[in-house]
Amino acid sequence: MSGVSVQQMAGRVAELMEARLRIRGQGLGDKLRRGGRFLPRKVRREAEFLARSAEQSAVPRLQMQLDHQRIADAYDACVRYLKPLGRSARRKAILLEILTGFATGIAVTAVLVLALLLWRGFI
Repeated sequence: MSGVSVQQMAGRVAELMEARLRIRGQGLGDKLRRGGRFLPRKVRREAEFLARSAEQSAVPRLQMQLDHQRIADAYDACVRYLKPLGRSARRKAILLEILTGFATGIAVTAVLVLALLLWRGFI
């Protein structure tokens, strides 16, 4: 695995972060600083490792110190989390979000009506 492929992996993760999480920036390190909090802790840790490895791969003397298996595992973990949802999964997620909003609105309204009836003495 050469330094270019490590940088390509970091670039791919950066593209996925922009597409999936809408995080802008120049490269993976900048995107992690801006929006790393939106990633789960383990994925964020792997992405930070991948960003550090991409920076180290730019220096020829440091390329020999890179753990290529660990880099591949970090890349796989990031891509697995950031890969885009399919069309049907996206539709189900939107429908579930709409139904959850309706259910929350109905529950809040019911609680307010009950509180009003108790306060006015009808119950």
